[in-house]
Amino acid sequence: MSVVDDDESVRIAMSSLLRSLGYDACVFASAEAFLASPRLHDSACLIVDMHMPGMTGLDLQAELRSRHRDVPIIFITGFPEETLRRRAEAAGAVGFFGKPVDGGIIIRCLDAALHPSR
Repeated sequence: MSVVDDDESVRIAMSSLLRSLGYDACVFASAEAFLASPRLHDSACLIVDMHMPGMTGLDLQAELRSRHRDVPIIFITGFPEETLRRRAEAAGAVGFFGKPVDGGIIIRCLDAALHPSR
């Protein structure tokens, strides 16, 4: 699991949640940092902020698709605009939630993304 968000408090909270569920969680302050990391090839799921300086969450999603990296992405954003939701979901996002997001919602979304046959 990887969390990509420019807000340190969100990275800490999401990392704590993921670790409490038994996942190995890595955090990144930017999409560029994630793309340059070894976690690019072994993250089972991403939790990504929609609005970040530099590369946005949608930009990261597009870049991953161009590299043929089909990894589930859950978007979180302080500005949950319907237009962005539609774009993210049309490109394959498994979730799109406004901040602050309830941990239970993230848990259910992760479960659905990682175990689709349940």
